[in-house]
Amino acid sequence: MAWIAVIIFVALTLGGGAAIAYVTGAAAVLSFLAADQARHLAILPQRVLSQLDVFTFLAMPLFILAGELMSRSGITRALIDLAMLIVGRFRGGLGHVNVATAIFMSAMSGSAVADAAATTSALVPEMRKRGYPAEYATALTAASSVLGPLIPPSIVMIFYGALMNVSVAALFAGGILPGLFVAAGLFAYNAWAARRYDLPGGRDMEMPPVALTLYKALPALTVPAIMLGGIVFGVVTPTEAAALAVVIAVLTGAVYAFMQPGATAAQAMRDLSGHVGAALERAAILTGAIFVILFAAAIFGYLVAIQNLPQQIAAIIEAVGIGGVGYLLVITLFFLFVGMVMDNMMAMVLLVPLLVPAAIAGGADPVHVGVVVCLNLTIGLISPPVGGVLMVVSAMSGVSYLRLARAVVPLFVLLVIMLFILVLVPEITLYIPRQAGFVT
Repeated sequence: MAWIAVIIFVALTLGGGAAIAYVTGAAAVLSFLAADQARHLAILPQRVLSQLDVFTFLAMPLFILAGELMSRSGITRALIDLAMLIVGRFRGGLGHVNVATAIFMSAMSGSAVADAAATTSALVPEMRKRGYPAEYATALTAASSVLGPLIPPSIVMIFYGALMNVSVAALFAGGILPGLFVAAGLFAYNAWAARRYDLPGGRDMEMPPVALTLYKALPALTVPAIMLGGIVFGVVTPTEAAALAVVIAVLTGAVYAFMQPGATAAQAMRDLSGHVGAALERAAILTGAIFVILFAAAIFGYLVAIQNLPQQIAAIIEAVGIGGVGYLLVITLFFLFVGMVMDNMMAMVLLVPLLVPAAIAGGADPVHVGVVVCLNLTIGLISPPVGGVLMVVSAMSGVSYLRLARAVVPLFVLLVIMLFILVLVPEITLYIPRQAGFVT
């Protein structure tokens, strides 16, 4: 009967235009009534609050705040210059810079949409000025943003870990190699496209000054180094790493403010205060929106639990004879389809508690499944007809949505192929968690 929530959710979303989080919560509550489980509503507030009282959730607003501080203090420009030094002289150099910047950015923000917005505003105009087709520049930017929720820290992984009671540190460790694997695929595609379409770039590319670029970029790179190293080696928890990221982001922002040409101490402090205030305001708004979704998710999760729906799905799978990798491939295809028409957070809320427990019961590792699902739903952000990242990139670049959607198709296919490789070769995901002791 929990499927009633999904039906009501779709009907209210299509017909009412209300906020998705409120629609989800209302659909779940109405489903209690439709399933003749109204007696359980009396203890619903206590149940929901107990599910939200999780220490891991504290990492989410801290990572959001760190990402906001980073994006407002000029760090994006420094990271682009560093990427230019590393890969800028290759054929199709700015395309490689696009992907490399996404790697650096993803190790700070954890959000595909935020990374896409920052890279689009900073890099796409430069690519177009140097002769890259507008559709290709924007499509590559959109595809590269998929790295944001995959390479830790990842807001989606924190969300998933709390939802499914999986170690967030293990998920972070599990996302490192898959993120680099996907990045390697994007580098390879850009190298092929550079020769196939004669994209500009090469040894004659103008490079930023080495010493100044390293001086500006190294403070920013301490954030992912401390976070990833601390989490993987067990020195800090994800929440402690997030707090460290905020401190380092503030200090780095202060350094950048004082480095501005002609900046006085008073002007630098005013700029820093403005960045911190704006980042706090934005982080508070985003955190509030996410916790409303989590509240609605907890209601739906309670309904799923009392209906024993995961156990029923597992029994059906066992009766049909689809299990193990076969079932994981089936739900991967299903999530790909769902990601084309539904927000990834909402898809996670509605479908992960229903479908994922059966995969784990069939022998799949929880960390492997979590990383695959997070990548799967993130790919939905660059797939029409919804494609949240496509909408952001289209609006910011001026490239029409339809042209961008056509241009991103080859990259979407590449990402799907790499997703299935990750499904079939779990060791890519599990190697670092196993070495770090998170997985036996």
